[in-house]
Amino acid sequence: MNLKVRLSVMNFFQFFVWGAWMMTLAKYAFGVKHWDGGEFGIIFSTMGFASLITPALFGIIADKWIKSNVLFASLHLLFAIVLCFLPLVDNAWTFFFLLLLAMCFYMPTIALNNSIGFELLVRDGKNPQRDFPAIRVWGTIGFIAAMWITNFVFIAVPDIYSINYFAGYSFLIGAFGALLLSVFTFVTIPEIKPENKLKGAKKLVDRLGLQAFALFKDYKMALFFIFSILLGAALQLTNAYGDEFIGSVDHWFTKGYSTIILSVSQISETLFILSIPFFMRRFGIKKVMLFSMVAWMLRFGLFGIAGPTSFGIVAIFASCIIYGMAFDFFNISGALFVEKTTSEKIRNSAQGVFMMMTNGIGAVLGNISAGYIIRDYYTDANGMRDWSGIWMLFAAYALVVAVLFAILFRYKHDPNDPALQNVAH
Repeated sequence: MNLKVRLSVMNFFQFFVWGAWMMTLAKYAFGVKHWDGGEFGIIFSTMGFASLITPALFGIIADKWIKSNVLFASLHLLFAIVLCFLPLVDNAWTFFFLLLLAMCFYMPTIALNNSIGFELLVRDGKNPQRDFPAIRVWGTIGFIAAMWITNFVFIAVPDIYSINYFAGYSFLIGAFGALLLSVFTFVTIPEIKPENKLKGAKKLVDRLGLQAFALFKDYKMALFFIFSILLGAALQLTNAYGDEFIGSVDHWFTKGYSTIILSVSQISETLFILSIPFFMRRFGIKKVMLFSMVAWMLRFGLFGIAGPTSFGIVAIFASCIIYGMAFDFFNISGALFVEKTTSEKIRNSAQGVFMMMTNGIGAVLGNISAGYIIRDYYTDANGMRDWSGIWMLFAAYALVVAVLFAILFRYKHDPNDPALQNVAH
């Protein structure tokens, strides 16, 4: 089998196993287990908690002791096993710790997936910058495919949430995909021995990104990382609550196809990624990041005015379309800003800090805070949630962050910057 095909299959299942259950987690937590918003906020934060430590830890293990492909396959096997136990759990805190364990196995595989792809492409005489994006897009396709399969299973068996163990069928779909990926990796992906990894591996302090924290001494970088936390708090909110919200809209289309509708957000991602080079050259990093923040305000605000009317349904789709700009523009341009403004000696560590601020600290604070706010201020005694008020609150938050960023963050755009030309190609 062609190397690119093998890596494409690997990327497809890498994100398939995540998309199978993540977008429907709120529907499961609220509709099946009847946990409250505070409990769900803690549960959804497991991805953020796992992102704080495990990617760096298992990166060291892959570099020094265990073959990358073996470690990758083993982690997915362990991930699959833990997912199979989740439907057995009724207690919210037990579920939290079990899902946290699953995420500690899964989150490191995202980085390992990339590093394996880069190394094998180089070994095969190919250019990763040119060839890997076409491979990585299959990950987004896998995520979308999993969402559609999960939704169609619900349509085929509408009472599946009442069938005991199989009420957690989305976790079982993810487990099956992870098992397939584990076997596929063991059988088809070439081995990558630790000694063949990057020679002259960084010290532990470098690999954990600790030296990069010295960047906080620089006002501009400190401000950038603070805004990374603030925006990171909003990055996963619609992924956490979007499916349950869309399914609650009193319309036959939203009730039956909520997960498929939400997958338009991921489809939008693939399209907006292609537009980033133009926006970066034309407007510069600051404005592109600002576009992202304004897009988040629109993402939330459009959900806030959504409803069972024709206009309300259009608002839902418009929100899903704008998601691509909201999610991708900050992540891509933010990574480029870190690349441009940090020393080569700590560039990788600085990227790690950026991811820690957004997917780690920001996501944890955002998910937990949102969960308790929704429970205490936007949920009535009957468990009904004021979705319009929730989304408008999030929209106001994104607007405040955007205004503060526009005022406080200073950056001069140079359209002839070589780094921007590299992004274009």
